[in-house]
Amino acid sequence: MSKKILLVDDDRKMLEVMRRYLENHDYTVIFTDNGSEALIIARDSRPDAVITDVALPGLDGFSLCKALKGSPETAAIPVIIISGDRTEDEDVVEGYGRGADDYLTKPFAFPVLAAKLNAVMRRYEAAGAGGRIKEQGVELDPGARAVKVAGKPVQLTRKEFDLLTLLLEKKGRVLGVPYILETVWGYDLANYDNPHTVETHVSSLRKKLGTKLAGRIASVTGHGYKFE
Repeated sequence: MSKKILLVDDDRKMLEVMRRYLENHDYTVIFTDNGSEALIIARDSRPDAVITDVALPGLDGFSLCKALKGSPETAAIPVIIISGDRTEDEDVVEGYGRGADDYLTKPFAFPVLAAKLNAVMRRYEAAGAGGRIKEQGVELDPGARAVKVAGKPVQLTRKEFDLLTLLLEKKGRVLGVPYILETVWGYDLANYDNPHTVETHVSSLRKKLGTKLAGRIASVTGHGYKFE
């Protein structure tokens, strides 16, 4: 059964291009150019995810996200914020502060958007199924974005959490650095391909998880990383 996505953008050209791309990749798409209308649609139609621009008539994207996450009816709907104007670090932080599950700045590659969309929906599906991920002493709760090691909470950054989630979901598989950059960071590899970003976060993750688990995150020379 295809997933239903609510698109919200007052740039009609961008809205149409995104709609066509997602429909061509087997999504059902509903859409509006108004934030207040999007809130009503989300409550009535219960989409599987919302993709919203920041600059909107009615509620802006930040306010829409906060309203969705603040209501028991819609709190479990993943929200991805996109923006071509609010692209500074403080804007991204504000978006996450309003409850966004991910944040993409325009322009972005549509395959990256699709990868992000799939990733956030997988996390919510796992949580909805009681899907805490337990592996080798790690307990990861995708819905609460919480991690425990040997029963004790471990504080991870957002990207460290997303990286660990991806490694656990794909355990035993070698994940290439380009794939990780696209899926976790949302980078367009035509413009950005710095493997040190992943290397730095893997190193930090290993330290926080402890020696025993650090050894489970294997570096595969010339290829990438895997959770063994």
